Amino acid sequence: MRDDTTVQHLTRVVVVGSSCSGKTTFARELAAILDSPHVELDALHWGPGWVPKPESEFARLTEVATAAPRWVVDGNYRIVREIVWPRATSIVWLNLDLATVFTRAIRRTVRRSISGEELFAGNRESLGRAFLSRESILLWVLQTHGPRRREFQSLKHGAQDHRWIEFRRQSEASAFLQGIRHAA
Repeated sequence: MRDDTTVQHLTRVVVVGSSCSGKTTFARELAAILDSPHVELDALHWGPGWVPKPESEFARLTEVATAAPRWVVDGNYRIVREIVWPRATSIVWLNLDLATVFTRAIRRTVRRSISGEELFAGNRESLGRAFLSRESILLWVLQTHGPRRREFQSLKHGAQDHRWIEFRRQSEASAFLQGIRHAA
């Protein structure tokens, strides 16, 4: 559907994909190009100490964030999908292969751990958590990549109300952003 997708169809966009596929980076850049708010579901979901916020609070925050007429949301949370997706005009699926995603996960985790970069609610990644924990983002990527791809493939076929834009390579996503930048 990329051919007929124009800036006018990008008023409320959901960016999905496996963990470490580049959802936040893509969504942040698209939101900047479109001059729309960027909503990062991870930031709404996580509380201090990597404790998830109660579902009702997460849903309320998501409801408020997506009440605006324009936005770009990134994230895969099923528990708020019924809030976000019916409001969306387009869904962008970063459907990148496991090798690309896992390489990004390692690089990003090491960079964030060394730099001490603060994420959501004061949380930070650590090498111990990444390599020596059952809560490892690296383990999460390996466990969820295939199931997530199958899930989105199924959702894609059942979503006639949305424009689906699927990228299988980073170069496709980058070219799309460049095209939108020129069109906007």
